[in-house]
Amino acid sequence: MENINSNEITVKVNTNMKEIEEILINKGFKLSDEFTCEDNYFIPLNMNIKKESIRDIIKKAIIIRQVRNDKVLVFKKKNIDQNGDILKQQKFECNILDVNEAKRFLEAVGYKSVMDIFEKDICYSKDCLKLAFKDIKNGDILMELETQDIEGFRTTKELKEKVLKLNLPIDTSNFFVKKAEVELGRVINRK
Repeated sequence: MENINSNEITVKVNTNMKEIEEILINKGFKLSDEFTCEDNYFIPLNMNIKKESIRDIIKKAIIIRQVRNDKVLVFKKKNIDQNGDILKQQKFECNILDVNEAKRFLEAVGYKSVMDIFEKDICYSKDCLKLAFKDIKNGDILMELETQDIEGFRTTKELKEKVLKLNLPIDTSNFFVKKAEVELGRVINRK
């Protein structure tokens, strides 16, 4: 099992992917990666999503994640302040061989599927700045930046400053958009 400590900022993009890509290319960014990611969220069987807060539900979720040929179980721990800012987060990952077997295992130990999130990820880089765009199926486009062990990229405050200097069409009212919380809110509203 791998324990990954990092932090990130995530903002909502206020335009479409074509326009944001044109803006980035004009600013000297280069396409650095493209892939898809599918997350299947499982929560305890006895959890009532109509009675619990979205954040409390997500805290207990186990994710089956498929990225390219990699398949992993993921559990995230986030320390979130009263404003919704992520102060610190940890991600625990465990490789799996078969997604369907992992689903059956989680169901056998008392978990149920609550939602699936499918996204196309498109990454652009310039110097040390790496921007990951998450085009969520039937959802928003988000831009994510992770802290790095490089001067000027170690804190979320430094990442915010770099993003603001780019003057991109993004929503700067929330630098800690939590895609799972947004998507779970949509799932609950549909039920």
